[in-house]
Amino acid sequence: GLDSATVLAMARADGYLCHALSIDYGQRHGAELAAAARVAAAGGAASHRTVSVNLDAIGGSALTEVSIAVPSSPSAGIPVTYVPARNTVFLAIALGYAEVLAASAIFVGVNAVDYSGYPDCRPAFIDAFQVLADVATKAGVEGQGPRIAAPLLQLSKAEIVRRGQELGVVSRELGRHGGRERSRAAVQPTRRGSCSARIRCGWPSCGGRPAAPTSSTPCRCCRSCSPRWATRHS
Repeated sequence: GLDSATVLAMARADGYLCHALSIDYGQRHGAELAAAARVAAAGGAASHRTVSVNLDAIGGSALTEVSIAVPSSPSAGIPVTYVPARNTVFLAIALGYAEVLAASAIFVGVNAVDYSGYPDCRPAFIDAFQVLADVATKAGVEGQGPRIAAPLLQLSKAEIVRRGQELGVVSRELGRHGGRERSRAAVQPTRRGSCSARIRCGWPSCGGRPAAPTSSTPCRCCRSCSPRWATRHS
């Protein structure tokens, strides 16, 4: 999605040779995986691979379990779209891959401003995983372990969009949205808590006013976090 594409562009701008990693964790749709391949290619990644981890076998999230409905409006507390320990699993796989590559850094697009309250998107989580990475691998204990880089951690969505624009991130390559996939364009996509947060915390600062969603027009935030809305939902 937008965050991952921007992080890739930021890492490349800093001079890193990037090997992109996607995780097929049993999510309810594969659009984000297809988009990840396009983003990796467009962003100049040296390679891109997908690793499968069946978190749907565990369940416990609306993103992996069809029996749990994706909410149509924000709820109190951590939403049901939270996937238990997802980023811990993702970073653990990335840590192993980084050791194989002798990589000096792992870039991850987590964000603590527009994050729906997910516990594994907070600075405390990144700091704790860095401590783990330093003791969990051969490279780490030899002082050669990777740095966990989360350059978007404290940025607003508006700031991420502006940074992506500065780096030439191509929005048409993005196709991620956490709501339900639909078979027709004339339906309103489900808003995630983070999408609603963008409107509450000043998303219009990117320009324009948030459009009221209708049966055929997504809210401004949905059009921005999923620029391929029209094709994904057609």
